[in-house]
Amino acid sequence: MNTPLMNAHEDLTPTHPSREDDDVRHDLNGAQAAEKMKDIADKADTCFLVTHGGVRPMGVRACDDDGTLWFLSDKHSRKNAQIEADGTVELYFQASEHSGFMHLSGLATVIHDRAVIHKLWTPLARTWFPGGEDDPCVSVIRVQPTAGQYWDNKHGDAVAGVKMLIGAALGKPIHDGEVGQLRP
Repeated sequence: MNTPLMNAHEDLTPTHPSREDDDVRHDLNGAQAAEKMKDIADKADTCFLVTHGGVRPMGVRACDDDGTLWFLSDKHSRKNAQIEADGTVELYFQASEHSGFMHLSGLATVIHDRAVIHKLWTPLARTWFPGGEDDPCVSVIRVQPTAGQYWDNKHGDAVAGVKMLIGAALGKPIHDGEVGQLRP
């Protein structure tokens, strides 16, 4: 991959005035960070997974209360080989048009545990694994986040949409953002 992975501890503070300057900053640690990660991951349902060899969309199968993310993957895929060579990954989420943006850095591992596959399996997964839950190609990717950043709105999408319309009518921005670092 031509672009390096972003430094997990890079500060998102802009160097010039921007909309983010007016957003409320809430850095979250521990259980609060994990809760925010779970909230956004559950709403997004999909994300971009970045390895040291590629970027691809992935469907999030589950997000634990501690922020650990789970995905189903073909055990013969390049992403699995890339993760087995270097488990450092990044995840990019967008939960909706107006909210739930999140970047996570973490450590991924490939798991071949049939009980975990059973727990994560849904009928829709047959799209990628025609042999069903017992398809020998099914594996699991577990990502344990180490750090991240988020941008969200404070009052939900409906309020954000109304504020955007009011801002457009008045010709001035109406800020409703919340941004912060995530340290699980």
